[in-house]
Amino acid sequence: MSPVSLLELDPVLFGVDPTEGIVAVEFAAPDHVHIYRRDGDKTTVEEATHKPFAWATEPLPGNSRELAGKNAFRFTVAFDSAAQFSTAKAAYKKQVFALNDLAHQYLLQSGRTLFKGMAFQDLRRMQVDIETFTGADGVMSDSAKDPLLAISLSDSSGWEEILVVDDPSDEAQEKEVLEKFVALVRQRDPDVIEGHNIFKFDLPYLETRARKHKVKLDLGRDGSALRSHPSRLQIAERLIQYRKFEIHGRHIVDTLFLVQFHDVGARELESFGLKAAARHFGVAEDDRIELGAREITEAHDKKRETFTQYALQDVRETRALSAALSPAWFTQTAIFPYNYQDVVIRGNATKINSLFLREYLRQGQSVPSLPEVRRFEGGYTDIFFTGVARDVWHCDIASLYPSVMLSFGLFPKADTLGVFGEMLARLRKFRLEAKAAMRSAKGAQKAHLDALQGTFKILINSFYGYLGFAQGNFADFEAAAAVTAKGRELLRGMVDWLRQRGADVIEIDTDGIYFTPPKDATWHGLYRELAATLPEGIEVEFDARYAAMFSYKAKNYALLSEDGKLSIKGAALKSRGLEKFQRIFIERAVRALLEGKPEVIPSMHAEFAKALRDRSWDAEMFVKTEALQDSLEAYQKKIAASSRNRSAAFELALRSGRKMQAGDRVTYYITGTKKTVKAYESARLLEEWNPKQRDENTAYYLSKLEDLAAKFEAFVPAGAGGDRLL
Repeated sequence: MSPVSLLELDPVLFGVDPTEGIVAVEFAAPDHVHIYRRDGDKTTVEEATHKPFAWATEPLPGNSRELAGKNAFRFTVAFDSAAQFSTAKAAYKKQVFALNDLAHQYLLQSGRTLFKGMAFQDLRRMQVDIETFTGADGVMSDSAKDPLLAISLSDSSGWEEILVVDDPSDEAQEKEVLEKFVALVRQRDPDVIEGHNIFKFDLPYLETRARKHKVKLDLGRDGSALRSHPSRLQIAERLIQYRKFEIHGRHIVDTLFLVQFHDVGARELESFGLKAAARHFGVAEDDRIELGAREITEAHDKKRETFTQYALQDVRETRALSAALSPAWFTQTAIFPYNYQDVVIRGNATKINSLFLREYLRQGQSVPSLPEVRRFEGGYTDIFFTGVARDVWHCDIASLYPSVMLSFGLFPKADTLGVFGEMLARLRKFRLEAKAAMRSAKGAQKAHLDALQGTFKILINSFYGYLGFAQGNFADFEAAAAVTAKGRELLRGMVDWLRQRGADVIEIDTDGIYFTPPKDATWHGLYRELAATLPEGIEVEFDARYAAMFSYKAKNYALLSEDGKLSIKGAALKSRGLEKFQRIFIERAVRALLEGKPEVIPSMHAEFAKALRDRSWDAEMFVKTEALQDSLEAYQKKIAASSRNRSAAFELALRSGRKMQAGDRVTYYITGTKKTVKAYESARLLEEWNPKQRDENTAYYLSKLEDLAAKFEAFVPAGAGGDRLL
């Protein structure tokens, strides 16, 4: 058995029960679970008893069991039914620590996880996308009154089908299409149903239309109906309110969420829409058809072949996006005691907490209460130079915080079993083994190993975050503060050493140290010198060198690789909150500075100004897209209380009459003739823009361009381009 096969049997990481082929677990009242397993081409269902339980500080009515150790929750209490469990939670709020997800409880207690012994390709994944009627005004479809035009489906076997409502005015046809959709889901029996924005558009729309026609969306493996409840999801700074739909025995995965999670670190996507994401990940079809909302309805009526092709391309691209982004989540599901759908939406710290709970439960050990939250200083960031630097090197400490924790023994005090340090050390060891095994692996095995090592990397880097996680039973804010303090000490020492050696340090941030090297330095020589100054277990990496760097302000910079590739970091230089013409101007201006051609910036400024004055750009160049960070009700209350300013996006959302939630996106432009206007009074939705009667505020956008150009012209020194460090 290979080292990687052995590591996948590690009980702390993967759970003690090696049962393979589990594709879903569902709690069924009063006290058992349905376990769905893959058996060749068939899916079988088994039943197992599960008594809902809670941890408690003292024995309670029910089946109490005392645990070893002196942590706060020294007992587990099992209940005969979910109803008794709920009653006890309400009655003994302060004495119990309970997990509401009873399927999660079962996985935690049994040591089982989903997808053991399976490859990602073994999952049956179905993609769903709908097309809906849009009126001549182009306003977004209203599920209460606008019928379906089609439901397109595909799955991971390559099967495709489109269900078209030939005559949207014929309600019987729409009802028949909905019934066929339900029948196809049950017939194809997918483990996962995927869609792009499926939670906030496709499923709510289907539910409303099905209710209108009295069609039961009995999509569950047990014949039960689609169900939902209000939920929220935080992805970086974005709060998304949505209805979490669930199907018994199946998982629902929204590729829109996967794209946004991917972009948290990369910050490369201009848009999270399906077509833009497909282009970014290189999975868009060569003959991709692009249709606006009004054009979809027109194509349905007059160009049916075009309409059909467009609809099928949507599910194909969803399938391809999922194939690119889902394997890491699939791998995590074999580790964490959650259903697949929940692994995607749970935070990393929450998932790591579940590993502690599972292991402490397995060993019959007591569990601590939640920690006392305290503030502590974060990582070391600083900027020493603004402008353009040339011949820039980058160095970093490999896995800084994990290395600090392991080298200096900075672990949670409440972890009496030593699980934290043991697990972190194992993950580092296993990741190296997986990366080594990748060198000789091919095809699906190589892809599996890559997903495995990528998952281990995410987990390794999440351990520090767990220390400062307020909802973590084993979190330790004192240890978190000690880790960052040691990290700052090490990085400051590296900066001091580089300066003494003759380097010019430009900036230090979470990605490492950017500097121009001493004139006599060689790459490997400087690396060896610096590495020799660091404590045992702390390893420096020299991982990149750049032709030039534009340092704008702290955490905002651009890098030009030696082969001409440009990368931009920071919201001041790269933000989806900027209009597209500003983003393009910034990218071109930054490249001009880095390539030593600052003299082109004034002419570029004139080019953009002319395009605005001549109104030669389509609306996409000057519209702005904003995500609502609050519910409409919360916004209105804050306005009434004068606790926030009015917002164009919120005012337009209210004016539209649509049922919008936090996380929904509003695209708009500014009208008028004066450069200084109140955006919330002058904004209009993109669909209100008429290319034949243009009303965008040229003066307003010219003023934005002037301000932007001035920022860059300030970085154009005399004789730019010749010096090594300007």
